[in-house]
Amino acid sequence: MLKHPNPLTAYLMLALSMALVGSYVALSKPLVAALPVFLLAWLRFGIGGLAMPHWLKKPANEVPMTRATQKLVFLESLLGNFLFSICMLFGVSMTSAVSAGVIMAAIPAVVALMSWFFLGERIGLRVWAAIACAAFGIALFSLSKSELPAHVARGLEVNSSYKHVLWGNLLVFGAVLCEAAYAVIGKKLTGTLTPKRITALINLWGFVLMTPFGLFMAWNFEFSAVAAGTWWLLVFYALAASVGTVWLWMTGLQTVPAARAGVFTVMLPISAAAVGVGVLGESLSGLQGVAFAICLTGVVLATLPSRTLAATVK
Repeated sequence: MLKHPNPLTAYLMLALSMALVGSYVALSKPLVAALPVFLLAWLRFGIGGLAMPHWLKKPANEVPMTRATQKLVFLESLLGNFLFSICMLFGVSMTSAVSAGVIMAAIPAVVALMSWFFLGERIGLRVWAAIACAAFGIALFSLSKSELPAHVARGLEVNSSYKHVLWGNLLVFGAVLCEAAYAVIGKKLTGTLTPKRITALINLWGFVLMTPFGLFMAWNFEFSAVAAGTWWLLVFYALAASVGTVWLWMTGLQTVPAARAGVFTVMLPISAAAVGVGVLGESLSGLQGVAFAICLTGVVLATLPSRTLAATVK
């Protein structure tokens, strides 16, 4: 029997997970400038794997994985790690930062719809209100910012001369579907596997899927040209992205329904902006402050105690 955290602890873990994502994305610009994206992703999975080989071992109280569970683990990594990165990478290169940010604002709503359709979760009016606040807040933040929002910022500059804007928007929406599927499949997996084992297994699959691309990029890459500080930043990025954020998210999902958990994606732009202001010396506009207030309103609505919470936890 898997031990689940209490609701308050689960909410904090979900918020911390998304806040950590926003923080390392905001600090990862030097990494993308120094390393090719696919090489960076490959090294991330490799370092993450070295940090948690003991998490791959099956706990004594865990039932053997069925073939269906093995497929879900593979899909979790394929959609949430591999295809998400590819869709986002090429999508933002074909469309504008504003368009990408507005499209990504649909994540909470898509997570809710997928959790209703695939998991049979019952979504109340208050959660729908929280989702609406999250989506509107993220979209407003995207419209108020000239650079890429936190969730899509990969250190890439949009190629505004490229004419395939429609394809770019479709690819970004594909990334939205991948991210939503990541949340829903993760919820399903937490019913049978521990968060640590899920984290290690999907990282291993991510490494396997990214290896051909990583080796190709590494073949002629001059590793000696990379500064020592960049390597330390890479270690932080790998441990945060492959270990910390995934474990926190999966642990929170043990208690919180996927639709409600999707609201916490609002912590991405909030934490990225906080790092930008506090560490990188960026400024925060009044409109962005309003957007964050709306986002936080959604979080409050999603986390208020509910008599039906126990019935919705799967």
